[in-house]
Amino acid sequence: MPINTEFIDALASSAPTPGGGGASAYCGALAAALASMVGNLTVGKKTYAAVEDQVQAALADLEAARAHLVQLIDDDAQAFLPVSAVYRMPKDTPEQIEERKAAMEAAIDGACDVPLRIMDACSDLLDTCEFMAHNGSKMVRSDAGCAAVLAKAAIQSASLNVFVNVACMDDKAKAARYRDLANRKVRRSSAKADAIYSFVVEQVDPADE
Repeated sequence: MPINTEFIDALASSAPTPGGGGASAYCGALAAALASMVGNLTVGKKTYAAVEDQVQAALADLEAARAHLVQLIDDDAQAFLPVSAVYRMPKDTPEQIEERKAAMEAAIDGACDVPLRIMDACSDLLDTCEFMAHNGSKMVRSDAGCAAVLAKAAIQSASLNVFVNVACMDDKAKAARYRDLANRKVRRSSAKADAIYSFVVEQVDPADE
């Protein structure tokens, strides 16, 4: 199968976007796609007839999540544009410096919003990964674990985009709120992702200690 490397090539270039936020969303989309594969290899199997309806519903959720995360790649690039514009603003006078600071504060709000949405989308995705790990086809249970690991990576990497943005904020109270919010999301999702990973390891390699 030919691999479309357009996004990866753009990511590797010297262009400012896509960057870490876009890569996080892309990673999350891969997690959703992999969890979908588990579902698609589960539906229609007599062994899993009892969860057929739930798997079908999960597949619909995963399709929506994948589309949302793909959209967030572009949203992240768009959110960077105001930040980039601020760096081009003049700063020769005290008035210009103050104007620049105010514009940067507003731009950073938008730049923080997208990675937080990526984190939320991938946190929700972990619930579906957990369902697939426990109820999907045992033949591809390891892929459900892989999806959870990718979702965790997406959340952690998105959080770094929040942290680097708030470091530029003059409003330290607002920066602290953003930082605390991102940290709480990371802790909560990491615990869930790690539990999924441990469960899958125990199931696919019970001899592992």
